[in-house]
Order: sequence, then structure tokens, then C-alpha cells
Amino acid sequence: MILSSLPDAVLEPFVRTSLEEDLGARGDITTNAVIPPDSRGRAAFVTRRDGVIAGIDLARLSFRTVDPSIVFKPEKLDGEKAKAGEAIATVEGSLRGILTAERTALNFLARLSGIATATRALADAVKPYKTRVSCTRKTTPGLRVLEKYAVRAGGGVNHRFGLYDAVLIKDNHLAAAGGVRAAVLKARAAVGPCVKVEIEVDTIEQLREVLDLPLDAVLLDNMDTAMLAEAVRMVNGRFETEASGGISPANAAAIAATGVDVISSGWVTHSAPALDIGLDYVSETAG
Repeated sequence: MILSSLPDAVLEPFVRTSLEEDLGARGDITTNAVIPPDSRGRAAFVTRRDGVIAGIDLARLSFRTVDPSIVFKPEKLDGEKAKAGEAIATVEGSLRGILTAERTALNFLARLSGIATATRALADAVKPYKTRVSCTRKTTPGLRVLEKYAVRAGGGVNHRFGLYDAVLIKDNHLAAAGGVRAAVLKARAAVGPCVKVEIEVDTIEQLREVLDLPLDAVLLDNMDTAMLAEAVRMVNGRFETEASGGISPANAAAIAATGVDVISSGWVTHSAPALDIGLDYVSETAG
């Protein structure tokens, strides 16, 4: 999979907002108090455990925004694996600038690399099968575009980005719309043939109701593997099948073996542990 980087124009507002939150009106009062303004140094971003890297450009922009003269050199690219103890990037230049941008850069790297690492664990588990790994809308408010990018860095694919770009009819929609058939027909009539329409079902009986409806995909929610296999046979290629609910690296392969096209996981964005990355001071450099 070729990973397309997000352009700087998309990333810069996230970096500026994060720096403003950290610096406030007074700036880095600790660094400015103890580090002479002409001090220069070199430091390395080092992973404390194995993982998949994401967020390199955000780290680069964190330093550039604080001090454009700081030289940021990536040793790993987004989507690449790093072993514990490996340097994934180095920075050199104004020591004040390096220390001021350090936490913002680390926050982006640790959070997004954690998501990429969790996604890769699922993607590796289903590699023998046709099944793709997808994320959901269970993202940190305001950071969705970054977290969905991190999923792609980990080898996953993106589900809809928001409520605006695809239809997903869930249980509450069904209750309010008058049932499965009514909900699907209303949705298709409203959005036309070019917008994806998907419905969530959690029983074989519900699935049976939708087989002749104008759908693009069906989300098979919290079904065990026997039910999933039966559901895939019933659908028989009419539309895409997506399994969701309780997905983990431990059961992903068994779920993929049922023949579903996609497994979707909210966990990879809402609960993936951050990858432990530190910025280690290497040496002072000459001005």
C-alpha cells in the first residue's frame, strides 16, 4: 500500500493550536530561564518499544513553527516499523527551540504511532485473507483526520469520515424510521445512487430482510464466527460485508476466515495505547 502524506497546509493548524495551548501568553518560561539563548544542541527521537511510526511530518512542523532554523531529519517514514531503541528522527539547532517544541512533537508522534501500531497488529492478523481492516468514527474530537491517517499508516483503510459522506443506518435509525425496509428505501431515495448506503444488522433474521434492498454494504454487528460465516453465505456477493464488535488481534484471523470483506474497529482510534517515544539529548553543538 502506498501511503499518501497529508499536506503541510492540513497539518499546520493542528500544530499551531497545540503550540498555542502549550505556550500560552508567556511562552516556555522554564527553558527561557535556564537555557542561554545562543545554546545549540542535538537530540534524537527514540522508541522505547517496537511499533509502527506515524506523525513524522507533524513533529517536523512543530520544530519549524517554533524555530525555522532547526534541522529536523527523519530516520523513519510514516508506516515504517521501528524497533525499541531505534532513532526515528533527529533534531539539531537552537536548544531553546528544541526543548520548547519537544512535547508537542512527542504528543503527535506517540498518539498517532500508537494508532498505527494497533492497526498493523490487526492487519497482520488478517493478512492471509481478503479482509481489510477499517476504523470508525470513534475518534478524538477535532483530530479525526490525523487519526484516520494513522490508521492508513498502519495498513488499514478508512470508513466514512463523517456523517456527511456515506449512509450508515443503525439500530436507532431503524427504530425511528419504521423498520429495515422503510429505512433503506428512504435513505436510497434521499441520497441517490452515487452515495454509499450501509445498514447495521445483528441477527440473521434482520439480514434476511435486506437481501433484496438497494444496499452497498451490510454491517454485521457483534456476531460470532458461525453467524458471520452464515451471513457471508447468505449475502453471496450481493454487497460488501463488514464485521464489527469486539475485534482484537486475538480473534481477527478467525473473523476474517468467515469471508467478510471488512472488519471495523473503534478500538484502534479510541483506545490504542500511545507508542512510548522519548526525545533523548545527544550533545551540545557549536553555534
